[in-house]
Amino acid sequence: MAKADSEWRVLRHGPIEKRDDNLWSVTGSLPGMSLKRVMTVVRLDNGRLVIHSAVALDDDAMAEIEAWGRPGFLLVPNAYHRLDAPAYAERYPDLKVLCPRGSRKKIEAVVRVDGDYDVFPEDSMVELRYLDGLREVEGVMIVRSDGGSTLVFNDAVFNMPHGEGIPGFIFRHLTASTGGPRVTRLFRMLAVKDKAAFKADLERLADTPDLKRIIVSHHRTIVDEPAAVLRRVAASL
Repeated sequence: MAKADSEWRVLRHGPIEKRDDNLWSVTGSLPGMSLKRVMTVVRLDNGRLVIHSAVALDDDAMAEIEAWGRPGFLLVPNAYHRLDAPAYAERYPDLKVLCPRGSRKKIEAVVRVDGDYDVFPEDSMVELRYLDGLREVEGVMIVRSDGGSTLVFNDAVFNMPHGEGIPGFIFRHLTASTGGPRVTRLFRMLAVKDKAAFKADLERLADTPDLKRIIVSHHRTIVDEPAAVLRRVAASL
């Protein structure tokens, strides 16, 4: 795991993708790894921004985000997505840092935590909840937009293509992380405590009204038949 610190360290990243009027995302890199990470930003009813799985961006991109809304909440979605969290907390002192209850101890080791997902305010656009079967170490963010609903997962669901070389071999054969939407072997080992409960929850989420897309925190957003894809992921457990 890359070391988290308060330095604003910008790694290579793509452009801001404006997916809906209230939903943006950015794909960035990780130091020394081929693994891509995705930050999701949601604009609430009151104009405040929710930042899920933070990625430090260059000055132009951050200026665009800040012009869109005032960062209000930083969601650190599990103990392995802390890299840029201290830098965001340093840059925005009024930012409320929230995380899943079951991951709080490890996250608090590197960044202040103001509360867990239960203290997130009620909003017509965004819902946070824990995923069943994971002992509250990770959750899901449900975003409602005029064009439909979006599910934002963290490590619970991957959508990563096969890679090359030694890293590609490791991700494909050892951690079983690549080759399309899936729950990785590593996540099953580290996070899934009740497989049946987790499976049933994914199936319920597949029935989310007007489901338009699924954003995952590593690699590709799922836009083609997202409900059917999520049911297949659940069936694979």
